Amino acid sequence: MTPLSLRPLSLLHRSQTVLSLSHLTRIPTCRYASTNPPPSEPPTLPWKTPHSITAWPPEPLIPPPKEGEILLERRPNRDLPPLPPFIPKQIIRTFPIFVAVMAVSIFAFFNYQKQESSVVTSTLYALRTNPAVRQELGDEIYFASKYPWIKGEINQVHGRIDVRFWVKGTRRQGEVRLRCRRRGRGGYFVTQEWSLTLEDGRVLQLYDPEGNAVDPFRDPYPDA
Repeated sequence: MTPLSLRPLSLLHRSQTVLSLSHLTRIPTCRYASTNPPPSEPPTLPWKTPHSITAWPPEPLIPPPKEGEILLERRPNRDLPPLPPFIPKQIIRTFPIFVAVMAVSIFAFFNYQKQESSVVTSTLYALRTNPAVRQELGDEIYFASKYPWIKGEINQVHGRIDVRFWVKGTRRQGEVRLRCRRRGRGGYFVTQEWSLTLEDGRVLQLYDPEGNAVDPFRDPYPDA
């Protein structure tokens, strides 16, 4: 009779032992409740972290560096430099000068525009060809100053012309005034005043509503 082999029995017994041990390891261990309170940690301020300070209370702040000063080391407790002003002092000091220069430039530009307009140049031509004006002012009638100032407005879009400026000749000088209005949209300009005021106060009315005034575009000396 062949004897039974004991190797399968030993393997079966070993597998049962491993299974029982695996079940035992899954059982959670029991812990006893502690009666001691948990250790309390110091509260952390929201604006102070352990990495931002080295000691409590914090060290006094070091004044910020002055302008042009070179920092040789970095310190966590160095104060921040003051904020520069929104508008520098140099701009505040020079801004009034800038405004004055711009205002003078704008006025000079508009005055030059009126000086070179066709209204003023035509008025000068009419004065040169008027015998009464030539008799009072003389020859070479032109602006009274090197930089003439044309007073009033020249608004041809809205039909308003009202200018005054000084002229001079070889004898004396006077102030010319021309005032015109336009009749309706797209109509002709109607002269309301065209006069020459001399230095002694006399006023020469150069405009004749009856149409008997001298036409400046006609030759005043046809026989010459």
